[in-house]
Amino acid sequence: MATVPIPAGTSALLLDIEGTTTPITFVKDILFPYIREHLEDHLSNHWEEDECKQDVHLLKKQIEEDMKQNRACPVHAVDQTVHTDEEKAIREVVDNVLWQMAADRKSTALKQLQGHMWRSAYASGRIKGEIYQDVIPSIKRWKGQGLKVYVYSSGSVEAQKLLFGHSVEGDVLDLFDGHFDTCIGTKVEGKSYEKIAAKMGCQPEEITFLTDVAREAKAAEEAGLNVLVVVRAGNMELTDEERANYKLITSFNQLELMGRV
Repeated sequence: MATVPIPAGTSALLLDIEGTTTPITFVKDILFPYIREHLEDHLSNHWEEDECKQDVHLLKKQIEEDMKQNRACPVHAVDQTVHTDEEKAIREVVDNVLWQMAADRKSTALKQLQGHMWRSAYASGRIKGEIYQDVIPSIKRWKGQGLKVYVYSSGSVEAQKLLFGHSVEGDVLDLFDGHFDTCIGTKVEGKSYEKIAAKMGCQPEEITFLTDVAREAKAAEEAGLNVLVVVRAGNMELTDEERANYKLITSFNQLELMGRV
């Protein structure tokens, strides 16, 4: 396995999750089916609670934005005030959430609700966060070399912390210096990475971003970050052009910070 140098001047690594630290199958085959299976019961059981009301309020705002943008949407109104027809209102929320999931939407409203639902599943031990075997030893090595390590995922910060706090490797949250989600911007917009650099207190060229998605790599590169594309089994196939444009790794074990012990 060829060694790949971490770009010179890097002081912080920014890690994607799905397809980078964690198998896509964990998200697609475990996390998402859990939402689909338990969504209606979750809403019914927590409908009158403030957290659930906030989740529904965000979904309603997302629906209104979708309508303004003339995006297809199966639901035209979510009204929590209509207590006489609670089941109908819950059904509308369920339909919208399932539609967003089927369309692989990354909306903050969707990700917040999912994170709240996964919380109980992780806490009960029904779900444990999967992490590739090369990830944790590599992060420990990088931390020992003085690098900071952050996470940027379309999943909510809460969902990120649940995954790494209840993982197959135990609670590894203390390895990370910070977390970012779509509240700072989408992962395919260069401005998101500029904002992250500012939050970190770094120059963009001091950050190396690891992702499996070429569109994300392009956006980060446009913002001035260094980029490495992670190729793992089950990830989306890269085009020949993408393979030629980016440095590729198949394991975190390949990465070495040159000039430091």
